[in-house]
Amino acid sequence: MPLSAAASAREILTRLHDVMASRAAAQGKLNSVVNIIGEALDSEVCSIYLLREGVLELYATRGLAQEAVHVTKLALGEGLTGMIAKNVETLNLDEAASHPDFAYRPETGEDKYHSFAGVPIIRKERAVGVLTVQHADPRRYEEVEIEALQTVAMVLSELIANAGLVDEAGGGGSTRPQSTATARVSGFKLVEGMAAGAAVFHQPRITIEHTVAEDTEAERHRVYAAFDKMREQIDRMTSQADFGAAGEHDEVLETYKMFAYDEGWGRRINEAIDSGLTAEAAIERVQQRTRMRMRQIDDPLLRDRMHDLEDLSNRLLRIVSGQLGTAAQMGLRQDSILIARNLGPAELLEYDRRRLKGVVLEEGSLTAHVTIVARAMGVPVLGRVKDIRRLIAEGDRLLVDGTEGSLVIRPTGAMDEAFDAKYLITQKRRAVFAALKNELPVTTDGHRVTVMVNAGLRDDVAALDLTGADGIGLFRTEFQFLVSATLPQRESQRRLYKDVLEAAGERPVVFRTVDIGGDKALPYLDHDENGDEENPAMGWRALRLALDREGLMKVQARALLEAAVGKTLNVMFPMVSEPWEFDEARALFESQRAWLEARGHKLPLHIRYGAMLEVPALAEVLDILLPNVDFLSIGTNDLTQFLFAADRAHPKLAVRYDWLSPSILRFLRRVTAESHAAGVPIAVCGEMGGRPLEAMALIGLGIDRLSITPAAVGPIKAMVRSLDRTKLSGVMTELLTHPPKDMRAALLDWANENGVELA
Repeated sequence: MPLSAAASAREILTRLHDVMASRAAAQGKLNSVVNIIGEALDSEVCSIYLLREGVLELYATRGLAQEAVHVTKLALGEGLTGMIAKNVETLNLDEAASHPDFAYRPETGEDKYHSFAGVPIIRKERAVGVLTVQHADPRRYEEVEIEALQTVAMVLSELIANAGLVDEAGGGGSTRPQSTATARVSGFKLVEGMAAGAAVFHQPRITIEHTVAEDTEAERHRVYAAFDKMREQIDRMTSQADFGAAGEHDEVLETYKMFAYDEGWGRRINEAIDSGLTAEAAIERVQQRTRMRMRQIDDPLLRDRMHDLEDLSNRLLRIVSGQLGTAAQMGLRQDSILIARNLGPAELLEYDRRRLKGVVLEEGSLTAHVTIVARAMGVPVLGRVKDIRRLIAEGDRLLVDGTEGSLVIRPTGAMDEAFDAKYLITQKRRAVFAALKNELPVTTDGHRVTVMVNAGLRDDVAALDLTGADGIGLFRTEFQFLVSATLPQRESQRRLYKDVLEAAGERPVVFRTVDIGGDKALPYLDHDENGDEENPAMGWRALRLALDREGLMKVQARALLEAAVGKTLNVMFPMVSEPWEFDEARALFESQRAWLEARGHKLPLHIRYGAMLEVPALAEVLDILLPNVDFLSIGTNDLTQFLFAADRAHPKLAVRYDWLSPSILRFLRRVTAESHAAGVPIAVCGEMGGRPLEAMALIGLGIDRLSITPAAVGPIKAMVRSLDRTKLSGVMTELLTHPPKDMRAALLDWANENGVELA
């Protein structure tokens, strides 16, 4: 086997070039291709399967029975080959039969072969075929061989597309959708708001027509020139971006710029050119590997970083191919809703904010960089809308409802009127809630409820003045870690915490120490020693990881102590399972306080230490914990899924994830009563407290401190000011003593009967 992936691929591509240029029929060319690959990789079997009429058909083979050609067919997801096509992934196995998806087809005569490797043949971002190799001896194919196969698969996609051998992928906004009727689809709320406008596709698909390079050096120079132009564009856009205030979006753009200047990315493209690909094909080759890695990454935050690289690849590909026409460059002519599979933060900045009313994405997440920038711009974003490029055509009228997570395509006149009416009501409701900004959340029987907000960005602090909230009950410090390309230095952390405290003024801020690890893995921290966690939400994360990585926590402790000079510092430790964990974390902070004091540094006036109750086991040892804490905060999101053993994101378990279940309410009542008896303030800082009906139930249990999303402050204040807490407490006692069949319905009926405002 040749020494490098580039040399392996180049040897094969040189021979394939002659085959593709010949006048032979398509079948004859494919027969030659499998022989060339088999010989070059010293592989006894090489086969090509192509997608025809929705199934994978064996089109050419070296080594398997020739009688099986055009006879053996596999459904997407059937067998190893079907799984490669379905998941658009690569497989490399030393013993194929041991894989759970292995499916034996006797007509092929493949029973004597052990090793198996396969790569998808990709066109227009989907698998249109599969290229496989097999060997009699059990062995894994080397990485250089797999890379050579992936490069060859790119060339094959051009050959089979030109020969019309595969079902063409549709969509992309270039053709009319299958139906022109009105449609309503759901999505995930990324940035709330309502917007109406014409559908505009961010960019047309760029199809690579020529994959094999004639002059490698010329292709390399084309890529260098494209890199220079791309970096110039990004420097200009990020320097001109104006959000009106500093915030985490600034750090997002700096991280994005770092990707643009990443030498490793450029080196991988150069290696692909060395293998014999054109500049366009080399960029696409690296981009395909990125997409396959994205499909294998469970952590959404790492996927978000890969999306930035995808965005940059698209930009570089448009420059090098000369196909520069994105919707942003052509200009928006009317109120528009932008449609894309995903976007990078810089791409969003290119659009005219006066006409860009909303964004709809096939992918996207709450922590994606484009979401952060869109929030700063005030643009509603709906994500995870499936098949949008198949359902929508350019120019279709769209109604985006970011409050419900819905999208209406080609609405009727009546739908337009209903949307306008709801939008007007929403604006009026906002005005009503805004009028409560300076009103205290006091129940009708005179009980004061503390309503605070959750935050994680500098910008979020502005919500205190906008909503009249009492303070920040949960500042998620990990967000700075998640958007940074490297571990944030102490000075960077100190500056953020100081800015937040100064912006909050006299209002309290509760800093939760960093909650990373598990399902919030960071690319710059080594997690290999822990292996792949089957249940990362319950794994090596939060305080467990922080106590294990003492240096990380010491740096954060110093940063918080230095930021809070002359003020009260409220520190809360996440995911405390046992009292000794809290004691160790507090001792670590105190050691840093003593270190600073010994060196004459100024200190906070007072330090209050709290614990988050998210792990149910902690409730059984509250008698040990409570004498040592200054406050307790219940994180209902994790707590509830741990109590129910039900992942809150799992669609089949969603109906079981009910905060108004008697078991949840009884658990919370017990914890609240024990905290009150110990004289320890208790709060709820999960989503449960931001929903009026659920918040009403919490107040009935004795909870009088809530920390919620800023958007929920107005509705919660309105609910509190219409509520008789004394009357509700008695009702809650009765309902939990003799639980009704439907607790939610019973509480809703009581609220309606007693004039409690739940809108």
